[in-house]
Amino acid sequence: MTLDKTVPSAAEAVADIPRGASLAVGGFGLCGIPSVLIQALLERRVGDLSVVSNNCGVDDWGLGLLLGAGLIRKMTSSYVGENKEFERQYLSGELELELTPQGTLAEKLRAGGAGIAAFFTQTGVGTQVAEGGLPRRYASDGSIAEASAPKPVQTFTVRGEEREFVLEEAITTDFALVHALRGDRHGNLVFDKSARNFSPLAAMAGRVCVAEVEELVEPGAIDPDSVHLPGIFVDRVVEVGRDIEKRIERRTVRAAGEGN
Repeated sequence: MTLDKTVPSAAEAVADIPRGASLAVGGFGLCGIPSVLIQALLERRVGDLSVVSNNCGVDDWGLGLLLGAGLIRKMTSSYVGENKEFERQYLSGELELELTPQGTLAEKLRAGGAGIAAFFTQTGVGTQVAEGGLPRRYASDGSIAEASAPKPVQTFTVRGEEREFVLEEAITTDFALVHALRGDRHGNLVFDKSARNFSPLAAMAGRVCVAEVEELVEPGAIDPDSVHLPGIFVDRVVEVGRDIEKRIERRTVRAAGEGN
């Protein structure tokens, strides 16, 4: 593999993602999402996708574009409350959903990238996350067509106290799509603020990682101590520039003079 991982366009970067692929997609809300790569995938109309991401964008932006076009079969997420079309598809039985606690989802992605098959966590013990029964897919009549299965629970002694832990399996996907503030030709990436939450983990979990970067620099231009994700995890880099559209998921304002 050449050390220069750059590709000339987003279209070329996602050209080999097939129908039925699984994707880990970085970002948090609408912050740091790979919007250019998502648009390129939308233009190809690649369907039957299984997507792992903290959320599914909004109705007209981010992963919500793929959802609205009927291209997503299953979502694995921790928060889905900002997308009306998501609600409609899920409740009508068109979309499968695997709800996962946010920290658990992050660790499942990290574990997948680190080669760890599974891990134990206290999160979800005593709830349907561990006991099963969470609706994963509804039937058209509103009944539950498929529910989550029970997960193994085991007792461990921690600091002299016996506690129950639930076994969670790691996540790996066929591809990962991430957005970075800066990257070099070797694939070393720097993420911007809260966009760092899920993006490095999603990148690690994908067997093929595609990164869009706002600024492409030459190898050595990024201080090694400032690299958030080393290039060993990245397979393709495409520069998208800093003038791409960025949206705020929910803008909250107050009247002039109100408060301090």
